[in-house]
Amino acid sequence: QVQLVESGGGLVQAGGSLRLSCAASGSIFSIDAMGWYRQAPGKQRELVAVITSGGSTNFAEFVKGRFTITRDNAKNTVYLQMNSLKPEDTAVYYCNADGVRVSGLSTARFRYWGQGTQVTVSS
Repeated sequence: QVQLVESGGGLVQAGGSLRLSCAASGSIFSIDAMGWYRQAPGKQRELVAVITSGGSTNFAEFVKGRFTITRDNAKNTVYLQMNSLKPEDTAVYYCNADGVRVSGLSTARFRYWGQGTQVTVSS
């Protein structure tokens, strides 16, 4: 199994910054993509940013220029630096990882989610 543990959420004023972290652990063989999604009350979960093992990134339009995603492959950890936060960024942020895990004497693909961390931006 693979576990994702997120940290770094909290309450911040508009214009402020937060840094989210997500560490993956368990029977990991390799991780391809790691990303962040968010879900606001009454809305569907949406992609925020994703980063591949090679460092390629993709961002949602609404965070371009404000958020940065980085990754430490040696630690199986992904970070989301959020700057210039707006009240509409308020949501539960979820970490996601796609990769390959060890399964007995073989391997299997996985896609896991973290438990979510609350980000609240006050106006």
